[in-house]
Amino acid sequence: MIEYLNQLDTSVLLFFNGMHSPFFDRFMMLCTGRFIWIPMYVTILFILLKSFRPKLVLLYAVAIALAITLTDQTCSSLIRPLVERMRPSNIENPLSAYLHIVDGYRGGRYGFPSCHAANSFALAVFIVCLVRRWRLAIFIFGWAILNSYSRLYLGVHYPGDLLVGAMIGSAFGYLCYRLTLLFNTESGGIVTSSYRTPVFRLTLQPFQQTIGITVGDIMILTGTMTLFIITATSFMW
Repeated sequence: MIEYLNQLDTSVLLFFNGMHSPFFDRFMMLCTGRFIWIPMYVTILFILLKSFRPKLVLLYAVAIALAITLTDQTCSSLIRPLVERMRPSNIENPLSAYLHIVDGYRGGRYGFPSCHAANSFALAVFIVCLVRRWRLAIFIFGWAILNSYSRLYLGVHYPGDLLVGAMIGSAFGYLCYRLTLLFNTESGGIVTSSYRTPVFRLTLQPFQQTIGITVGDIMILTGTMTLFIITATSFMW
């Protein structure tokens, strides 16, 4: 069974890693970066500041930090040293000879489970539990999936690394959200009317219509603009 799963893992990796192009090489390298998404992370803090009292803002900020820390350390410091599954891109792994490596990027030595996938899904699950709006849920889960897929495309993780990482991150994200309910029982700890109240309104003169922009819309717009910049940069690079 283990042998079959390893073969399946390798086959799926080679399939997606083989679907490369100069544009997507640049696109995925930018997507996988941690700092490119800082504007989106700032808007998450903005959502908290506009939706809760200062004490609850601190509570949720600490809970998000705790979820990501627990997730990251569980994957990198606990599971990886025990399992010691070498990354497919590692030069010591014979499979690396068959992979498309982008700009010499190979990651660290071990890759099971994926910290990128784990941390992304920890954040996504926490935010979705807190906000519970379908547009934001679609966006942030799409972001987490793209972030995870970039690791598969770059050949630094097997699909199994990503799947297990996503499961661990989701579990810690949900657990830390549930822990916050011990300190905040208002509306079940869910963002309600304050989230739906527009921060500002945009008037479309030709159509004589006014659109209310909420904090969630700002986060989606920030993430979308980041993707636009990544795409434009990938074309020009």
